[in-house]
Amino acid sequence: MKKLIICCCVITCFCITESFSQQLVYRPVNPMFGGDTFNYQFLLQSAQAQNSFTANNDDPFGRQNDLERFTQNLNNQLLSQISRTLFTQQFGRDGELRPGTFTFGTLSLEIFETAEGLVIDILDTSNGDQTQIILPGSN
Repeated sequence: MKKLIICCCVITCFCITESFSQQLVYRPVNPMFGGDTFNYQFLLQSAQAQNSFTANNDDPFGRQNDLERFTQNLNNQLLSQISRTLFTQQFGRDGELRPGTFTFGTLSLEIFETAEGLVIDILDTSNGDQTQIILPGSN
């Protein structure tokens, strides 16, 4: 009798769960992946609310008008002339690099001879950036 009652309970439970169950179907939320198109505005507004990127109004390609190009060209030529004058004052007309320490504004140049050749250490004292250039010797 116990076996019959247990069998009836199991069959009854199985039938009840089978009658209330349904097939699970995945539906994407995003309309780009097949979701409901009515979700588009909600998703767009949610993304815009989370976006912390702010675009600047500068031209991303760096296009300049004629006046800006002329001004930049003039500045470059002026800075080139100043650096050429400073270089001539420090190293002479022949441009030969002599060992020593030289300062140009915030740049500090140290030139010295080693077995590898002529070494030029360049230090930007404003931010600590440093570069080393080695010119091989002609021994």
